[in-house]
Amino acid sequence: MVKKIIFLFVILTIISCKKEKVDGIIISDTLLVHQSLSENIKMESLINHALKKDKNAIIGIKIFPNGGAASSYDLGYVLTQIIYRIGENEFANILREIPKSELNGFEGLIAVGLEYGDNDYDGKMDNKRMETEFPKLTKILNE
Repeated sequence: MVKKIIFLFVILTIISCKKEKVDGIIISDTLLVHQSLSENIKMESLINHALKKDKNAIIGIKIFPNGGAASSYDLGYVLTQIIYRIGENEFANILREIPKSELNGFEGLIAVGLEYGDNDYDGKMDNKRMETEFPKLTKILNE
């Protein structure tokens, strides 16, 4: 009986762990803390599909519930990591497929992801600007 309880405890512990990284995309602390296990699983799915250039997943990341404030910065950081991974040109093509009504909010998230994220993974905030880092995206989002 004790072995069954220990086995069940170990399985539940493994299952209940939230992922901090999905295919190399970091989910930063504040965003991670505000996620339930089911939200973390949803975020994992959205990231995986976004990396496969799924426009609905990219919209899903933009509107993902995050608790606001610093969590929004972390959500922007998730988005900028995806942009760097798939490339600005590919992300621009995806944005062109998204209805104009759904584009609202992307610019702010990308801007804070560039400014406060660590997209070069050197341990420091990047403090980059969207206009210089992603000029094509800036143009599309300002049309």
